[in-house]
Amino acid sequence: MFIGRTPDEADLGLDGSRQEAFHAAAGSQARAVFGNSVFVRGVVEVSNFCRENCHYCGMRRDNRTLDRYRAAHDELAELLVHHRPASLTDVNIQSGEDPVAARDVVLPLVRTLRRETRLGISVCLGTLSPSLTRELREAGATLYIIKFELADPSRYAALEAPGTLAERTGEIRRLADEGWQVSSGFIAGLPGQAASDAMDNLRLAAALPLAGCSVSPFVAGDETPLSGAASGPLELTLNCMAAMRLMRPDWVIPAVSALSLAGPADGYRRGLRVGANLCTINLTPEGVRRDYLLYKRDRFIMNEERILGAIAAEGLSVSRSSLAGFLAGRDREPAVA
Repeated sequence: MFIGRTPDEADLGLDGSRQEAFHAAAGSQARAVFGNSVFVRGVVEVSNFCRENCHYCGMRRDNRTLDRYRAAHDELAELLVHHRPASLTDVNIQSGEDPVAARDVVLPLVRTLRRETRLGISVCLGTLSPSLTRELREAGATLYIIKFELADPSRYAALEAPGTLAERTGEIRRLADEGWQVSSGFIAGLPGQAASDAMDNLRLAAALPLAGCSVSPFVAGDETPLSGAASGPLELTLNCMAAMRLMRPDWVIPAVSALSLAGPADGYRRGLRVGANLCTINLTPEGVRRDYLLYKRDRFIMNEERILGAIAAEGLSVSRSSLAGFLAGRDREPAVA
């Protein structure tokens, strides 16, 4: 019923038995391309300094109540080289838009990990100078995560998202041209958005040179201008994830931790059920974790036990190959005439 056609706006409002069929079709597409394997990576959140002022993020520069930090290279290297969970094959190094941390913490950490481990390395650092992104890639990172968040230029500006939407999508294209695998993402259910806005987000994602994309439900963040707003509907988020999987069966689609915040406790597992094929274990040191304020200070931390439990409960298995290796191998495959 759903496989073989492009999802449309009506699909994003499905519920009941038709939604179940829609989700099942998306899950089948993921299994057809990736089998039962799910990539598992770790994330370290190395800095909560941020020069941007996004209305949906607690790390925005106007939040004067936040204790700012930059993690130390040596602590992170010790953790990732010698004490990382056995299940992960990749690591994502993430921060607010903080060029100082990118150069002084992330770049040395990438070099250390490339020298001492076989981990695939991704970074999520916002807009950086071309010279710094080239250095990061030369050091051994291969996947750049940079989210566009929403596809409406005027609403993008009103929410003070980074730069302009045109600049953000231009940066995505520049990184892809530079040789990065690029993943992006958007927020489902921002205040005032309708299903048509979510469909515009999906269309923009499909038009960009991406290897993958995430969908995060809007969660009203502490200490933000949107703190009193209602959270985005979990069902809309899941329908967007299913639509994305049907639009792009080959994409890497993460199950994001916010799925556990936006609705019933099984939201994360349902993300896997609709075709997500990447899970992330949070490895940020406990002493600074509460200050990486994307949503709430009382964070729902996806640790290894929760991740592996969700994967097993859905009848899936942890991938033996790294995400970075998979993407590199796909690039080497000959084109089909």
